[in-house]
Amino acid sequence: MTRGNQRDRDRERAQARAGNKTKNPKDDGLTPEQRRERDARALQEKAARKAAQAAGGGNNNSVVGNKTTKK
Repeated sequence: MTRGNQRDRDRERAQARAGNKTKNPKDDGLTPEQRRERDARALQEKAARKAAQAAGGGNNNSVVGNKTTKK
């Protein structure tokens, strides 16, 4: 039983490390409705970019990280 208090010590250490973190990381000051609108707008823009890229066609290069690869 030499390690009987290890769980308690680990719990205290974890609590100290997470002391300044919030439980809700989505606290961006937006209401749920505003967040939905923002996300919908972002998805529409993404779809428009993808459609424009498909309409442009002919370019079979894709960017992975900082490298450009040919398909």
